[in-house]
Amino acid sequence: MYNLPEFKEKEAAAVLQFVKEHPFAFLCGSDAANKPVATQIPVFIDEIDGKLFLSGHMMRNTDHHKAFLQNNKVLVVFNGAHCYVSASWYEDKAQASTWNYRSVHARGLLEFQDKQALLDILQRTTSHFENNPRSGANFDDIPEEYVNRMITAIVAFRVEVQHIDHVFKLSQNRDEKSYDNIISELEKRDAGAREIAAVMKNRKSKVFPS
Repeated sequence: MYNLPEFKEKEAAAVLQFVKEHPFAFLCGSDAANKPVATQIPVFIDEIDGKLFLSGHMMRNTDHHKAFLQNNKVLVVFNGAHCYVSASWYEDKAQASTWNYRSVHARGLLEFQDKQALLDILQRTTSHFENNPRSGANFDDIPEEYVNRMITAIVAFRVEVQHIDHVFKLSQNRDEKSYDNIISELEKRDAGAREIAAVMKNRKSKVFPS
């Protein structure tokens, strides 16, 4: 991880909020032969008795499922919008261009869980992302026969987080005029750039307190 103090968020709650807002994470690990594996899965984060836990579900008998049976060490990466930042937008242009982004890395031990935990995470997943009890696509709306067939092919997991780190690289190391120029230029570009511009604008009082 690009680990410089100026790109750290001082409020732990803001880091957890970012994870909750970007739940489609990369689960990365390796098998017994150190072959790397990765998959993208929606993941929930919860604080229980002062500890952080990640939970979700995955397909059985995939490379990553088999790998985590052999080696339960996992890195879970949460990413958001990102964008190129041109040095031409700085007051002092004789510097390198760069990339702005936010990312959270959680390391821990993954354990697979039982059938009840799987049913619970399926119910939670559909309820959370449907966000509409009358949509007709919630877990309780799915025929029991279909559920019974589906759950033989998937498995629930939980990760006890042992370490969490982050980088919120948002031009905090620039002077105020350059910072404003970057926001202005990003607002003219694609959706990812505009999202980064909005985040930078909302954070400006932290970067340049009056």
